Amino acid sequence: MSLHAPQTEDSLALQDRYAPSNRCFGCGPANEKGLRIKSRVVGDEVVADFLPEPHHLAFGGVLNGGIIGALLDCHSNWAAAYQLMVAKGLDSPPCTVTSEFHVKLKRPTSLNSAVHLKAKVVSIEGDKAVVEAKLFSEGKETASCRGVFVAVREGHPAYHRW
Repeated sequence: MSLHAPQTEDSLALQDRYAPSNRCFGCGPANEKGLRIKSRVVGDEVVADFLPEPHHLAFGGVLNGGIIGALLDCHSNWAAAYQLMVAKGLDSPPCTVTSEFHVKLKRPTSLNSAVHLKAKVVSIEGDKAVVEAKLFSEGKETASCRGVFVAVREGHPAYHRW
């Protein structure tokens, strides 16, 4: 099975295309107090840019680690959902949830400039996708993540959340 996804048809973010009513804190377009990340497919990666706000502060110009974790988690989840959709030939992505993820904070991430996220599915087995993601600030990798994301079935609280 190929893990190369086609380009999206336009620049519309995956969240806006497939889940405009989603209220997730990290990626829900309908959550006016959330982070509202916008993930886009570029080749075999999913990318996003996010501009931190002053209330995302950890200390002295540094982005909070919990916010970094939320960005990596939600962005990776969308990479998994999109790639599962492509692999299964579906018209829309399955609802996926985080089974596990491990974040490495490698250096301070600036609160004063946009961060860039890259995520790539490295394996798919059934309804499970393994994703590796990186977060960059001011041109340097400041955090990374490896996670497992699983498509849920009817009866799970996240089923059909979008």
